[in-house]
Amino acid sequence: MEIVTCILAGLLFATAIYNLLQKQLIRIIIGTGLLSHGAHLFILTMGGLKGGKSPILNEDVSNYTDPLPQALILTSIVISFGITSLLLVLAYRAANDNGTDNMDQLRGNKNE
Repeated sequence: MEIVTCILAGLLFATAIYNLLQKQLIRIIIGTGLLSHGAHLFILTMGGLKGGKSPILNEDVSNYTDPLPQALILTSIVISFGITSLLLVLAYRAANDNGTDNMDQLRGNKNE
């Protein structure tokens, strides 16, 4: 199961890098979102996809799941949601002010 999720994380990373190298702002934002989701999946896979009981320590529970990867991912999801919303607002403002979302046209002339 870990192999399949690692391959899926790799596909998310590859798609994210492809979108980050594009010239449209919305594709760059989608690339950052995919990159964060790939990192979440990778962290979850590295934490181990084993089954077990909830991490409430009792005397009769010997095999429990580690809650640390889930806590890290939950924190990261909140942070990535905030960053994505900030990037969407900045891209919308830049596209409205300049009339384009193409990165080559947003850079302006060399002599400016």
